[in-house]
Amino acid sequence: MTHPHDPDPLHSHGHDREPAWKHDGVRVVPGNQLDGNVPSTPGMDRKAAINFARVGAQKLWAGTVTIHANAKTGAHHHGPLESVIYVVKGRARMRWGEHLEFTAEADPGDFIYVPPYVPHQEINASATETLECVLCRSDGQAVAVNLDIEPVEKPEQVLWVDPTHPHGGV
Repeated sequence: MTHPHDPDPLHSHGHDREPAWKHDGVRVVPGNQLDGNVPSTPGMDRKAAINFARVGAQKLWAGTVTIHANAKTGAHHHGPLESVIYVVKGRARMRWGEHLEFTAEADPGDFIYVPPYVPHQEINASATETLECVLCRSDGQAVAVNLDIEPVEKPEQVLWVDPTHPHGGV
């Protein structure tokens, strides 16, 4: 079944007429074949799974990031992009705000949302364990604007507040 705005479901690949979806549909990117040729920060290893170059993605980027023990980024934001970080292993600490004055931590299974233009810093909260995360961004472009921010010494802890935790949770 086709939708009026979908591309023509049939086109020629070689001599046979095959469904276009065979070559232009779902893509599986094996975890051991991620692309490490992406900008990284010292102490952090990023690898692309889904982007324009690999699968033709137009509106998102997804991959992994491994953050070494005690490593952290400098203060930065990602322009108009939204980011989602899913913690697989370890403990993530996020600092954000004009002076990185707010902080929250996330454990395996937790999701972190970073809105557009929010100054933030990612930190591995462990001095001994590696932090492993899955990262998704709302566009394929690699926007990272480094900021010269003098951070506050002791950031204010912010509890996660959502409809299921109206009083906040750690």
